[in-house]
Amino acid sequence: MRILVAEDQPVSRHLLAASLRKWGYDVVAVEDGTRAWATLQSHDAPQLVILDWLMPGMDGVEICRQIRKTPRARSFYVILLTARREQEDKVRGLQSGADDYVTKPFDREELRARVQVGTRVLELQGALAQRVRELEEAISRVKTLQGLLPICSYCKKIRNDGNYWQQVEAYISDHSEAQFSHGICPECYARIVQPELDRLHAPAEDRP
Repeated sequence: MRILVAEDQPVSRHLLAASLRKWGYDVVAVEDGTRAWATLQSHDAPQLVILDWLMPGMDGVEICRQIRKTPRARSFYVILLTARREQEDKVRGLQSGADDYVTKPFDREELRARVQVGTRVLELQGALAQRVRELEEAISRVKTLQGLLPICSYCKKIRNDGNYWQQVEAYISDHSEAQFSHGICPECYARIVQPELDRLHAPAEDRP
């Protein structure tokens, strides 16, 4: 998991990056909001983002708003980092589009736990997106039968689009993903198979 850290204070930025690397994360650290936003627009942008609220260029709240306005970037998980502790500040930060809020000076174990939550959310989002892609691919492969099918009243063959007559199973196999396993219904067994068996087992002189 790659994490973007945007923090203008060198000491705080170093502590953040060092802690995250110690926990096994790949860290991209920048010192202002403009560089943070440019990084988030790259094709391989980190999916988890830790933003300082007050930074030169774009501040953290402004970046959150831009993320939520950009369809490709909406899946980012954003943790807003700030010294602001008032309840209205937390509400404002979350309403701007942040997923979580951590106050400075941050507690390392609390930050670690919140990053772990973000990681789990992103992993679940990734798994869900993969399932959606698989379902879309499956649906695109499914062919459906629609409309009226001309069928012979006697032999039950179906007339296809090329004006040729096909057996029902051949036509359905060509127009859907269905496969057939053949059997004998009770009616046909009694009407066709049983008389044939009786004939075969009858004494020779009684056979027609």
